[in-house]
Amino acid sequence: MRTFSLLKGQPVFETNSGQKIGEVSDLCISSTGKVDGLLVKKGVFFKQSFFLDIQKVASFGADGVMIKDRASLVKLKDPQYTLTHQQPLDGMMMLSKSGESLGLLKDVYFQEELGTIIGYEITDGFFSDLTEGKQVIQSEKPLTIGKDAIIVDVNNT
Repeated sequence: MRTFSLLKGQPVFETNSGQKIGEVSDLCISSTGKVDGLLVKKGVFFKQSFFLDIQKVASFGADGVMIKDRASLVKLKDPQYTLTHQQPLDGMMMLSKSGESLGLLKDVYFQEELGTIIGYEITDGFFSDLTEGKQVIQSEKPLTIGKDAIIVDVNNT
């Protein structure tokens, strides 16, 4: 399990050649809250974003993401949602199914191999984070992403 903030900026290497292909810039998230893939920025001067299906990742290491072949990177189609780029979820209001405001989405915890999001790091603002710390909401059930808020079924554990 890891958070996106730990993954962001990590290099993507091709295992066949040992060559750095690009770096992770975002997560592509489906409307059901599953990580479909990674956005990888590639290029020196004119960086382009490419989609890397989560199933094509050979391994997630502490210092890099490994793929077998650079052909796994495909031209970016419009993803349903991302954490920080197109249709960003970062900063969206999160509500429980019972209508309780949970805070603003800041980060996600996910299982790399499956792409399953298992937790959401939320914030109530900078000063609240300093005094109370950030909160992590756990949910194994699909969420609902709306125009104005994310609705999540909160575990009662």
